[in-house]
Amino acid sequence: MSGYKDPDFQDRRALAQKARAKALEKLADAPKLDEATIAKRKAAQEAREAAIAEKSAAKRAAIAQAKADKQAAAKAKAETDAVPAPTEAELKAARDAKYAARKKRKKG
Repeated sequence: MSGYKDPDFQDRRALAQKARAKALEKLADAPKLDEATIAKRKAAQEAREAAIAEKSAAKRAAIAQAKADKQAAAKAKAETDAVPAPTEAELKAARDAKYAARKKRKKG
C-alpha cells in the first residue's frame, strides 16, 4: 500500500490550468442573451429601482410630516402652558418674603 504523496508544483500547476480551461469552456458554452432579453431585464431593473425610490420618498415624507406635527404640538403646548415672566416688583416681593421668613426663623 502506497502512502499519500503531496503534489509538487508542476502537478498543482497542471491541475489549475485544467480547471481554468474547463471554466472557460463552460463560460463559452453558455447561451448568449439576445437584445430583447437584455432590454426586458433592464426595464425590470429600472422598475424595481423606481419602486424603491418611490417607497423611500414616501417614507421621508412621512417622517418629515411626523416631525412637523410634533413641532406644531410642542409649540401649541408651549403657548398654552406659557406662564408670564414675573415682573421686577413681583421678584422683589418674593425676595423680601424669603428674607422676612428667614429673619422670623432666626428670631423665634
